[in-house]
Amino acid sequence: MTLITRRSILQGAAAAGVAGGTLYDMAKAFAQTSPWKPEAGATLNVLRWKRFVQAEDDAFMKMVDAFSKAMNVKVNISNESFDDIQPKASVAANTGTGPDLIWGLHSTPQLFPEKCMPMSDVADYLGKKYGGWFPAAEAYGKSGGKWIAIPVAVNGGYVNYRTSSINKAGFKEIPKDMPGFLELCKALKKNNTPAGFALGHASGDGNAWLHWILWGHNAWLVDKNDKIIINSPETAKALEYCKALSDTFIPGCASWNDSSNNKAFLAGDLHLTLNGISIYVAAKTAGAQGDAKMKALAEDINHAYMPVGPLGKPAELQLAFPIFGFSYTKVPNAAKAFVAFMMEAQNYNPWLEGAQGYLSHTLAAYDNNPVWTADPKTTVFRDAAKRTLPASGIGTLSPKVAAAMAEFIVVDMFARYCTGQEDVKTTMKTAERAAQRIFR
Repeated sequence: MTLITRRSILQGAAAAGVAGGTLYDMAKAFAQTSPWKPEAGATLNVLRWKRFVQAEDDAFMKMVDAFSKAMNVKVNISNESFDDIQPKASVAANTGTGPDLIWGLHSTPQLFPEKCMPMSDVADYLGKKYGGWFPAAEAYGKSGGKWIAIPVAVNGGYVNYRTSSINKAGFKEIPKDMPGFLELCKALKKNNTPAGFALGHASGDGNAWLHWILWGHNAWLVDKNDKIIINSPETAKALEYCKALSDTFIPGCASWNDSSNNKAFLAGDLHLTLNGISIYVAAKTAGAQGDAKMKALAEDINHAYMPVGPLGKPAELQLAFPIFGFSYTKVPNAAKAFVAFMMEAQNYNPWLEGAQGYLSHTLAAYDNNPVWTADPKTTVFRDAAKRTLPASGIGTLSPKVAAAMAEFIVVDMFARYCTGQEDVKTTMKTAERAAQRIFR
């Protein structure tokens, strides 16, 4: 775990000349008008996911510094990998001790809604000021109709591909339907420029592309009444499609985590995958620093929406990043002020630009951020929060859905079949039994 204290923030800010007058002046003005006045002598402990784009982290830390100075709140930021956030959040919820705020993934706060700090006042303040929340974002923020978290952003996961490779395979663009996409991946394998998608416990990538296949075939873990319907003819078709697709993949995908495809793509071993924009940003950044190989790779990379399946419309699961506090915190006003400050335009717009398309907004007012048009390769990521379904699909986002996601029920179902551990009927039945244990 990396621990960043206020002292280290200030030292880094002084060295880089950050947290300048404009942002600090804005923070002072916010301190005067904020509905939430931090507790005297407050120390705020925040756990967030590790950054994938350095410029995003830089923009975030500038904001933290300005808030800390203007609000007279000591802020400690700790970082963990995607896969470690939910277990640490669960421990904190069960023990009643730990971070005041956790910036988590997907439906983490729905695992323990009764332990979360009420956030309706913050959500209403931001929603009214910035054009309202997108539907899936609101679903991630609420439990039982009440706000328990603030959906800060969505990490859009779309097709990352090398233009030269798909052209060599006989395609001018990424097919817009699943059968065409399968044919592209077959051609890429034949040319020894393979695709690859995570079949392991990758909280972001694995859940995203496998739910896309499931939902795209009009198959669901639960229906609109939260009845388990995973054992279905539609799921069987989704499994068969996934197996055919996985047969074209680069070896090793069954053990991939969320960073595996990034490494393989940047190494030149992988030519198509589902990911955020972080692969492109890493290559472009290295290229700007003089790495000719990475510069050429960045020029060859492009992005596209995920193809549409038999459902006939987009059915995506994008990685949501809700931030939430625990009711045990002794500094609820400081926590709420911090969350609101994060999403004020003077902070949020530069933060989006720093993320370079890796993060997409959840409030309508930020549609016009220049990051979405300055580089055409980022534009598809603009709509991630609009296109995504919540983790529940057509069901209700609840602690049970959150538990099913945390246990990788859908991911494991596909992985068992694609790796030959179980046949179609058996793997669907195994998934059904796992879901029944949670939804009983």
